[in-house]
Amino acid sequence: MTTPLAGSAFDSLRLDAVPDQEALRRAYELPGDAAVRKQMTELTEHTRRLIGCSSLVLVASADAEGNCDVSPRGGPAGFVAVLDAWTVAIPDATGNKRLDTLQNVIATGRAGLLFVIPGRTTTLRVNGRAVVSTRPELLSQLTAVGKPPASALVLGIEEVYPHCPKSLLRSGAWKPEQWLPADAQPTSAEVTLAQLRIPELTIADVEQAEADSLKYRYE
Repeated sequence: MTTPLAGSAFDSLRLDAVPDQEALRRAYELPGDAAVRKQMTELTEHTRRLIGCSSLVLVASADAEGNCDVSPRGGPAGFVAVLDAWTVAIPDATGNKRLDTLQNVIATGRAGLLFVIPGRTTTLRVNGRAVVSTRPELLSQLTAVGKPPASALVLGIEEVYPHCPKSLLRSGAWKPEQWLPADAQPTSAEVTLAQLRIPELTIADVEQAEADSLKYRYE
């Protein structure tokens, strides 16, 4: 793995970066009352319904050294189970088996979730304590992705926060007329081939591997 060269843009910008929270606050106005008040420590009927409509959740975690990770989890709407007003469970569907998120959760006992609903501009942030569970009676309930998972990420809620829609409105995420054409971006296979750095590997090899992965390991 290559390391950044000294003199990178980051090395330059960190020299006069914001040094502390007090300096950061001076650059902004204070948040409005609603932005503070809408943070809760448990799910309401409405935030339960939002989770039930979500087919995509981004999971943030960090290891014991503070190295951060954000990974997507997807399934049919409602694939994340609400166990009670303070607990949600995410089934771990078949993936790359690196287990980055689950290992981080075991190391720190913390995770953050961002629920996304296709076509909607509301997102829901849920943060708290986290564990990895292999309890059979829990896993048997989490079959929305096709079969009981090998494990589940269980989050004990400490913060529930509905974000305003501005970021998704600015991005045009749900507006096909604003999407870039397919040929304006590298394909998944092209990105993977460059990342693997194996001279004898071809783009056709990677495309076939991706097709097989989706065909045989989608669940």
